[in-house]
Amino acid sequence: MARKSTEEIRAAYPNYQEYANEEDGFWYSPFCWYERSGGMDPGEFYRMANAHMEANSYVYVPAGSAPPAPMIDGRTLARAAWDAVTIPDPQIGYNPTLGDSGATLVGWYTWVWATGDTPAQVTATATAGPVSATVTAVAGGLDLSAPDAEVDCTGFGIPWSQGASGTDCTVVFTRSSAHLGGTTPLSVSASYDVTFTATDGASGDLGSATTSSTVDIPVAEVQTLNTTTED
Repeated sequence: MARKSTEEIRAAYPNYQEYANEEDGFWYSPFCWYERSGGMDPGEFYRMANAHMEANSYVYVPAGSAPPAPMIDGRTLARAAWDAVTIPDPQIGYNPTLGDSGATLVGWYTWVWATGDTPAQVTATATAGPVSATVTAVAGGLDLSAPDAEVDCTGFGIPWSQGASGTDCTVVFTRSSAHLGGTTPLSVSASYDVTFTATDGASGDLGSATTSSTVDIPVAEVQTLNTTTED
C-alpha cells in the first residue's frame, strides 16, 4: 500500500489540530466489507466503496460521546427491503365451472383471471438514518401453460360476468381431462421486474422474481345424442 502524503493525512483528519492533546477520544473512519455485500459484483462494490470513503472522512469522537451511526447507501437499503418481501403465489378463478365438479368444457374459451391474492405490483421501503430506499416489483400479467390446451393470455384476466365483452386471458382445452386422471394441470406464473429508487440519488435494477402455482381443472366434453324419427 502506498504511503500517504502529509497533505492527504491532514485532509483525512479534518481539524486534527484541535484534538492533538486529547488522550481518551477516538477517530472513527468509514470502512466497507465486501464479504457482507451479499454477492454484489466486485467492480460495483469497489466503486460504491470508494465513493462512500471519499464522501465520508474521519470523525473525532470525544470520550464518553456516542460514535457516529454508520451511513447505509440506498442500494444496500434496497437490497435489504427486497430481501424482506414475500410475494404470494398466483391464485386464479376461471369460467365456465359446471356444477359441483367445477369443470370447464373442451373447445370453449375458458376465461382465467388473477384473484385479489395475486398482486400486479409490490412495493417495500427501508430507511436507515437520512436515507430511504423504495423497491417496486411489477408484473405484466399471468403466464399459463397446460397439456392439451391453447393459451392466449397477455394480462391478468378479467373476472367473467354475464354480458362481459371480452378478456385478455383465455385457455381453450382441446381434450378432456379423462386421460389425465380427471383434471388437467394448469401451470400459472407471474414474473416481476424489480427496480428501486433511493433518497441518496441511487436507483437501478434488482433483477427479476417469478412466482408460480398449479391449478387442477376438470375438463369435460359435451356429449350429444343424435336420433332419427320414422315417418
